[in-house]
Amino acid sequence: MSLMLNPVKLALRVTTAAFDKEIESLIDAALLDLDVAGVSVSSASMDADNPLILRAVTTYCKLYFGEPERVEFWDRLKASYDEQKAQLSMATGYRRSG
Repeated sequence: MSLMLNPVKLALRVTTAAFDKEIESLIDAALLDLDVAGVSVSSASMDADNPLILRAVTTYCKLYFGEPERVEFWDRLKASYDEQKAQLSMATGYRRSG
């Protein structure tokens, strides 16, 4: 189980375990997306305590979790996530070396 699961569920206002697998999959996808962008995502335990990584992962999960009729928020959430990812990929201490 991801250490980010409970904080992300709280942000999504999910109280049931019925969606845990879907949310964990979104968390994994967000971390991989950040990694592809050059953000150092070293370990889930470090990232769960890192408020900037957790915020980006939470925004990604809000973007892709839920009902399709919430599309009016999609553009705003996508722009927010892309900005967070870009800032992390350029910030010293978050850029992956090599």
